[in-house]
Amino acid sequence: MLSNASLNMNNSVTKGLSKPNQKTQHEAATPRKDKLKRRDFLKTSLVAGAAGLVEGSYPVNLHAAPAAAPEVAKGVTRSVAEFAINTRFEDIPGNVNDFAKKSILDGIGLALFGSTQDTAEIISRYMAGMDCVKAGSTVIGSSTRFPQRFAAFANGVAIHVGDYDDTQLATAKDRVYGLLTHPTVPVLPAVLALAEKKNTSGKDFLAAYQVGVEVECKIAEAIAPRHYQDGFHSTGTCGVFGGVVAASRMRGFDVKQTIRAMGIAGSQASGLRENFGSMMKPFHAGHAAEVGVFSTELAALGWTATETILEAPRGFFHAYGGSFDLPTMQRMGNPWTFADPGVSIKPYPCGSLTHPAMDEVAKLIRQYDLHPADIEMVEVGTNKQNLNALIHHHPQDALQAKFSMEFCVAILLLERKAGLREFTDEVVNRPDVQAMISKVKFGVDPVAESSGYDKMTSIIKIKLKDGRTVGGSADFAKGSPANPMSNQEVADKFFDCCSVAHWPLPKAKAIVQSVYSLERMADVSSLTALCRK
Repeated sequence: MLSNASLNMNNSVTKGLSKPNQKTQHEAATPRKDKLKRRDFLKTSLVAGAAGLVEGSYPVNLHAAPAAAPEVAKGVTRSVAEFAINTRFEDIPGNVNDFAKKSILDGIGLALFGSTQDTAEIISRYMAGMDCVKAGSTVIGSSTRFPQRFAAFANGVAIHVGDYDDTQLATAKDRVYGLLTHPTVPVLPAVLALAEKKNTSGKDFLAAYQVGVEVECKIAEAIAPRHYQDGFHSTGTCGVFGGVVAASRMRGFDVKQTIRAMGIAGSQASGLRENFGSMMKPFHAGHAAEVGVFSTELAALGWTATETILEAPRGFFHAYGGSFDLPTMQRMGNPWTFADPGVSIKPYPCGSLTHPAMDEVAKLIRQYDLHPADIEMVEVGTNKQNLNALIHHHPQDALQAKFSMEFCVAILLLERKAGLREFTDEVVNRPDVQAMISKVKFGVDPVAESSGYDKMTSIIKIKLKDGRTVGGSADFAKGSPANPMSNQEVADKFFDCCSVAHWPLPKAKAIVQSVYSLERMADVSSLTALCRK
C-alpha cells in the first residue's frame, strides 16, 4: 500500500504497491548493523588473498564479520595506472571497440544537443568573464574554443544535460542494475580536449577512451553499494578516475605520473544525488571530465599526491564507500565492461530506471490502441531502489521530469513518444500533462522487489474507464545489452540530436562516418573540426 508519509509521493492508495517512508527506505537500504560496522570500519577487516596485488589484509566486503586490524592495502592504485598506461590498442577486442564507437557517437550527438541548452549559455558567459577563450580546444556545437580543462567541462555538461547518455550496468546482486555510472561523459570530453592538439590517431584516441571507461566502471562496480545509496553521484565521484587515466594516457605519462595524477583527482571526486533534477547533475559529469584534464596538468608540473588514493584506509574506497570488492579491481579488462555486462545506450532522455516501464507502457499503448481519454489510473511497481533515484513525483520543469516515473509514463500516454522535444519546461507544465501525472501511482511492488537489483523489473497495470485492466512487465529496455541498439539505430538517435540542434546534415553524416571508422583515422582533429560551427 502507498504510504501517505512517503517522500512527497501521490496520496492515493494503490493496491499492490508500497512506498516506504524516508526512514524505512533508508534503513532497508542500509541496515543499522551495517552502519555500526562502518563506524568501526577502520578497526576491522577481512583477509584478502590477492597475490601480486595486495600485501597484508583489508576489508573488501561491507557485510562481512569483523576480523583483525587492517594493514594498508598495497598496489591497487598502481595496478590501475599500469593497466591504463600499458594496455595496447591491439589488446582491446574488436567487438569492444565496436561497442565503444557507438557510445562515442552517442556522446557527440548529445553534446550537440546540449550546446543548445541554458547550461551552455551560462558556461559561455562565465568563460567570457575570464578572458581566456581566444584559443584552446573545441566546444562542441559552437565556434568557441576554451582552455583544455574548461572545454572538457563544457562538453561534459553538454553530453549529460539531456540525461540521455549511456549507462553502466551492474553485475553483482547487491549493486543496483542501471545505477552505477554514465561511463562516456567523464572520459570522452577529456580525451577530445587533449587529442585535438596532439595529432592523435584514431587508434590512440580509442585506446585512451577505452582504458578510461574501463577504470571508471570497475571502480564504480567495486565500491560498496552504500556509496550510491547514501547520496553520492558515482558519475561525478568514480568518473574522475576514468577522466584522469585517459588524460594521463593522452599526455604520454608513465605509471608514476599517472599514480600522482590519480591522487590529485581523488581529492576532487564529488557529486551528490540530492542535486538530481537540477543543473548540478550535468555539472557533476562535466566536473569529472575537467578534473581529469586539470589533474594531469598539475601532475606534469610536479604537484604531489598520495600513491594509494584508491585503497588506503583514508582513501577513496573507504572514505566514500566504507569498503570495496577486490576481485572486481582484479578484473580490469578481463572482461572489458563494454563486453560484459555491457553498456546501455538510452532510448529516452531521462533516468534509465524509468526505461523498462516506459517500453512496456509504449507496448501496451500500441497493443490496445490506448488514448488519453481511456485512462482511469496507472500503477507502476518497481523495486525500492527506483524510488531512491526517481525522486520527483510532481515535476515542475524538464530537469525534474527526467527523474519522474510519473511524468515519463504520462507523456507516453498523451503523446505516444518521449523524446527530446517532450522533455521541455513547457510540456511538463501543460495542464493535460499535469492531470495525467496525477493518475500515475508509482511505488514498490513486492514481486519486483523480490526479483533482485540486478535487473530493473517494472510491473505495469493500466485501469481503463471501461472497467478493463491491462498490464505487463519488463526487466530491461531497448538499448540494454539484452536488446541492443544497432549502429543504424544509434546513428538515428544521433541525427535526431542534430536536428534539434539545427546541425548541418552533411556535417552530421560525416561525423557518423568518421566515428564508425575511427581506427583508420590518422588525426582525430578532422573529427573535432566537424563538431564546430
